[in-house]
Amino acid sequence: MFTYKVGISAQEHDDFVKNSQQTNLLQSANWAQIKDNWGSQRLGFYKDGQLVASALVLIRHLPLGMAMLYVPRGPVMDYQDLALVTFVLDSLKAYAKTQKALFIKFDPALLLKQYHIGETVEENPETLAAIENLTTAGAQWQGRTSEIAETIQPRFQANVYTSDDILKTFPKHTKRLLKDATNRGVHVFRAGIDQVSDFADVVALTEDRKGVALRNHDYFTKMMTVYGDDAYLHLAKVNLPQRLQEYKDQLAQIEKDLDATEAHQKKRLTKLTQQKNSVTKYIAEFEEFVSQYPDELVIAGILSVGYGNVMEMLYAGMNDAFKKFYPQYALYPKVFEDAYADGIIWANMGGVEGTLDDGLTKFKSNFNPMIEEYIGEFTLSASPLAPLALWAYNRRKSS
Repeated sequence: MFTYKVGISAQEHDDFVKNSQQTNLLQSANWAQIKDNWGSQRLGFYKDGQLVASALVLIRHLPLGMAMLYVPRGPVMDYQDLALVTFVLDSLKAYAKTQKALFIKFDPALLLKQYHIGETVEENPETLAAIENLTTAGAQWQGRTSEIAETIQPRFQANVYTSDDILKTFPKHTKRLLKDATNRGVHVFRAGIDQVSDFADVVALTEDRKGVALRNHDYFTKMMTVYGDDAYLHLAKVNLPQRLQEYKDQLAQIEKDLDATEAHQKKRLTKLTQQKNSVTKYIAEFEEFVSQYPDELVIAGILSVGYGNVMEMLYAGMNDAFKKFYPQYALYPKVFEDAYADGIIWANMGGVEGTLDDGLTKFKSNFNPMIEEYIGEFTLSASPLAPLALWAYNRRKSS
């Protein structure tokens, strides 16, 4: 009844994944090109000749000719069908043996919970049934982990569902900061591959500030090349000299209006005086910036990739010298708006800690995301040496 095939076409695999309820960029055929430090293969699983499950499998070579397999956000299949689940896992083990793989890791794109911060919801009964089917079929569930570092992919993510007027869903302070960004002359736009270097520069500044290693120019160029029109590079830039001149022009007009205002027009005088103080403050701030940055420059950016009707926001960077320009509060809405215009239903802002009290969660909460708890990570042993290999794997991961 069931058969499987090693090396199905990228087209057949992608068509199946995109038409499923488990569409995820990490299961796109092209993801193997991005993760080119791993080997890869596509496996298709058939029932009576019809494709009913598919998996992009990444292969990590280990010492002594051994390997491990990883199926990110997959396999894609009906997890309510125990017979299918059992066949797919047994087939993955059979394939693992051909690669001398000791074990297989996988983390299906199934959600235990979805909620906004502060809400309390029950776990999805279908996902609980999937856990039971997977463990019955021989997989070991890592459980309800809460820390990002415990699993290969985050179990918790902040996901924004796009809509026609997404700004209405944001908290008041987010709208205020977006207005502040606009007042400071922040301009956001979708850029092409020719501006990858600008993005790489602000990412490098973020790496230095946070003491983390992200990616470099070549990696970002490869991602935009591989995914083409599905790669979204959004940048925020400022033209400081131009904005400074605009403020000076505003100040001149305000002073002209003040001179023309009668003493008895107290409300108008108060309003104009407040405007003068505000603009004067901006002028002082921008004069200092212009002395350091005399040309237009990119101060922040986000690189995202769409796949089917979903999007992953993968990398972001910012020049911290411009943190009071709040460029990210202009960038993120632009990403969501462009995604919606292209038929994308959600944009994943990335993982957060399960405690929801970390800095990432605090920042991402500014955009009213849905917190999504994935089912988590599973391990499938493929060799008598698997327990020892997993011990070494976990030890290295935690060191």
